[in-house]
Amino acid sequence: MMNQKQTAYLKEWQGYEGLAEQMLPIIGRLYRDHNVVTTVYGRSLVNTSTIDILKAHRFARLILDGELTVVDTFPILEAVGKLDLAPARIDIGRLAIRYQAQAGQLPVDEFLRRELAPVNTGRVPLLDEPRDIVLYGFGRIGRLLARILIEKAGSGEKLRIRAAVVRKGSAGDLAKRASLLRRDSVHGQFHGIITIDEEENAIIANGNMIRIIYADAPEDVNYTQYGIHNAILIDNTGKWRDRDGLGRHLQAKGIAKVILTAPGKGDIPNVVAGVNNELITAEETLFSAASCTTNAIVPVLKAVNDRFGIVSGHVETCHSYTNDQNLIDNYHKASRRGRSAPLNMVITETGAAKAVAKALPELTGKLTGNAIRVPTPNVSLAILNLELKQGATVETLNGYLRDISLESPLQNQIDFTNSPEVVSSDFVGSRHAGVVDSLATIVQGNRCVLYVWYDNEFGYSCQVVRMVQKMAGLELPAMPS
Repeated sequence: MMNQKQTAYLKEWQGYEGLAEQMLPIIGRLYRDHNVVTTVYGRSLVNTSTIDILKAHRFARLILDGELTVVDTFPILEAVGKLDLAPARIDIGRLAIRYQAQAGQLPVDEFLRRELAPVNTGRVPLLDEPRDIVLYGFGRIGRLLARILIEKAGSGEKLRIRAAVVRKGSAGDLAKRASLLRRDSVHGQFHGIITIDEEENAIIANGNMIRIIYADAPEDVNYTQYGIHNAILIDNTGKWRDRDGLGRHLQAKGIAKVILTAPGKGDIPNVVAGVNNELITAEETLFSAASCTTNAIVPVLKAVNDRFGIVSGHVETCHSYTNDQNLIDNYHKASRRGRSAPLNMVITETGAAKAVAKALPELTGKLTGNAIRVPTPNVSLAILNLELKQGATVETLNGYLRDISLESPLQNQIDFTNSPEVVSSDFVGSRHAGVVDSLATIVQGNRCVLYVWYDNEFGYSCQVVRMVQKMAGLELPAMPS
């Protein structure tokens, strides 16, 4: 027989669960009918479960001074659902905290009309027509990009993944590629339904038809014959990194712009989404999304440099092994990479420290870097050992970075954790470029050491998609401002 405390805990949970269940159809309708993405302190609630909603609120509690539950946010969401909104990202967690701060001075409906006035203007299409996306390569990053783009399809008015270009495999090639999209040893099952259309040689994922096109060279494909026009092509192969090589994609009919998911060479703009978006211009056609490590460290370095100034520093990365390494000892053209990746820590080079200068010219020549490949399949850790112009304390540095993760233009790039128990696998699926581990922060006078976790696969892929959204003119206003 349950005692009073047991009964109270269960009733409280059931109440939270019931409210979360009521939130799901409102979140879905806002997304599909209005292209409104509902979040709680940056955590998207679109295409989630009741448990995901409750966990998003639990996350907010970890970094706020007080409790935040669905009891606080449900009235906010319910009132938001009554408005005729233009496309936007609306954070019901922040709105709930603001509403509590005004202590009932306004009814919730009036409060929200005031806070959301800039987007309470009626439903409008995001683009005149959806922007076509082509994936060149369908490996680790390519398939994760496909998952994210499918998830973000919404009402179909935004980015529309149309094709993946690969080299022809053996018999059953289409079914094998569909299976790899459906099941992932690191990132789990695809959230949805996948079928194949053999007549069109296409994978159908949650209603999105991804045609599999076979080609041996970029210029060999005529995309217009598949109804693909003015497309943004994302090259996941890393085979061509300079302007001449990457430009071969532009010789193919139907391709307008190209993004490389690796550091670019020469004068190709290396973009870290959220940091140097000004490099994305209408005139430029070739771009690099830099590396996963560059994306992880540049936002944090920018934030620290803006507030405290950086004199010099060293970046060391403990990086999960990649497909470039050998599973067992075998010949490899690079030093040490021929040794078995799952069995060894392998010292290797990283260009991330030098690449920082392309995104943050003010740090040119101030950083060195190295890397250690470690026997984990995903999630990496960057250790930033910095000399600051202005002295700090652990409290001031962590407090500043926490605020940046919550209320700044870098909130999609920088995440923050203060848990004493987190390990690398806890960050699989993180959508941020990097996560500051605040309990590992060391500060002594004007020297500090910061530890930044990053999902070098999924988090990086999210950064690439943010870059694509910027190129396509799909940056949603974040509310409340």
